[in-house]
Amino acid sequence: MTQPVVEIKDLYAGYLPGVNILNGANLYANEGELIGIIGPNGAGKSTLLKSMFGMVKIREGSIELNGENIIGLKANKLVAKGVGFVPQNNNVFPSLTIEENLQMGLYQAPSRFDERLEFVVEIFSELGKRLKQRAGSLSGGERQMVAMARALMMEPKVLLLDEPSAGLSPVRQDEAFIRVSDINKAGVTVIMVEQNARRCLQISDRGYVLDQGVDAVTGSGRELMDDPKVVELYLGNLGA
Repeated sequence: MTQPVVEIKDLYAGYLPGVNILNGANLYANEGELIGIIGPNGAGKSTLLKSMFGMVKIREGSIELNGENIIGLKANKLVAKGVGFVPQNNNVFPSLTIEENLQMGLYQAPSRFDERLEFVVEIFSELGKRLKQRAGSLSGGERQMVAMARALMMEPKVLLLDEPSAGLSPVRQDEAFIRVSDINKAGVTVIMVEQNARRCLQISDRGYVLDQGVDAVTGSGRELMDDPKVVELYLGNLGA
């Protein structure tokens, strides 16, 4: 059996002493998969992503990247090992240009800028035409594109996306999901937390429903969309 790129087992984690947000969560992602994580507000979805990126105190359990324990590693080490992370909010440097934001994504390997720029503008072609524009002047959807492009500059093996469609218009939401799918088709394993549950499951190879810090249901995206229990409990009020 092929070893997963990312594997989380029995994870307990939280921000405050004695208070767990994750209560035994499990997840795995194979190479090239697009994994969607859905669930009600407060279920621990974003906390699970942040745990993978070293931003939350881990109390029990394991997180492995290609079989290597990554708990305790700082963000720069995780990026160097091939993990990219795009937070939901404050995910660009507004005073910098698009080009400078992309350069910040490659600060560990600046000599690769031209090569990686060519790759990201194949996915985000509109950014290539506006490299000198300040990120602070962009719309929310455009900023999301810059944030994803910046995370791709270091050629991650795994890209963690925290609600890429949050706060966007319906048209911009569709664009965000298309870009996520394009990133995955380019060979990047994607793990995405998303509020628009149906749209997330439509493009996911596999999905996890997180509830009260535990993976309550898992299956292919199609299986979860067709599961009456999932529809009744989770999809009825989780996105259109």
